[in-house]
Amino acid sequence: MTGVILAGGKNTRMGTKKAFLNIGKKRLIDQLLDILKDTFEEVIIVVTNPLEYMSLEATIVSDIIPGKGALGGLYTGLFFARSEYAFVVACDMPFVNRPFIEYLKKNAPGYDIVVPAPPDGLQPLCAVYSRVCLPFIKNLLDKNSLQIKGFYQGRKILKVAPDILERFDPEGRMFTNLNTPEDLQNLNGIISKSRPLP
Repeated sequence: MTGVILAGGKNTRMGTKKAFLNIGKKRLIDQLLDILKDTFEEVIIVVTNPLEYMSLEATIVSDIIPGKGALGGLYTGLFFARSEYAFVVACDMPFVNRPFIEYLKKNAPGYDIVVPAPPDGLQPLCAVYSRVCLPFIKNLLDKNSLQIKGFYQGRKILKVAPDILERFDPEGRMFTNLNTPEDLQNLNGIISKSRPLP
């Protein structure tokens, strides 16, 4: 299985590249990369400007079809993956942990998509996808229909139930993402008062 980090967003609300934000003592991108390198034989980072990421030990690729948001990033990562499956995660999710990724990896065979399903909705940017999904994603991109869950219908999906998620995320923060400077400030405040990030 391949690990894919999506780092090609516009970062409009944050005002700076989220991947390079420091969370505690580490940049977001470095934290995720360390986890994925320990879990997968291949790690791909999908970016807008590859030159900014060339110092990282990963395969750096830019969007095949630019300007298509996270769906375009997903398509690119899955397209370049050498494995049949890819774990795909957004670069701004600091609480994703290795045991949960291992659980998704273990349960992927036989499914097209393995996606967390907490009570507030599916989490498509912390999920496993099969390369079987590529033509269905491409169909959406061609229509400029960019909702990731738009290609889920008809796929063989394993939805990871809330009780299972709680085992890996008892504090309910694994799918927290960062969009604004306030989010970052709040997150660093939480970290300073709690256990270290995984």
